[in-house]
Amino acid sequence: MLSRRTLTTLKNYTNPMSKKSKQAAKNAEKTPPVIAASNDPVKMDKNGDIAITILAKPGAKMNSITNISLEGVGVQISAPPTDGEANAELLKYLSKVLGVRKSDISLDKGGKSRNKVVLVSKGVTTPTIVLENLKKEIG
Repeated sequence: MLSRRTLTTLKNYTNPMSKKSKQAAKNAEKTPPVIAASNDPVKMDKNGDIAITILAKPGAKMNSITNISLEGVGVQISAPPTDGEANAELLKYLSKVLGVRKSDISLDKGGKSRNKVVLVSKGVTTPTIVLENLKKEIG
């Protein structure tokens, strides 16, 4: 009589690819290619969302985009950096600049940092259009 461990080993030996690895292989085939260079501030992530690297400057006189560089998009926000007010104002301002609904934009990283990553939902727009809209707003 074979032990449970031996049976498991034999099962894995006869079927080396589990259901999870088969599913992972299928999902890997479906992932869209990265469109922009890895050092570009606006790029498509592995899930198909558009990731924008933001260099936030809270407490400014008015909301504006100051510059676009390889490090990120410089954005001045009029709200103070307390209780998430600047983050909410940033998302509201970017949704207006990009011409998308506020619900299509979310903060991915950097909730308490000046360096942030904002995601725009997949299918809403393209990285090229996002970059063009950001360049139009530079003041």
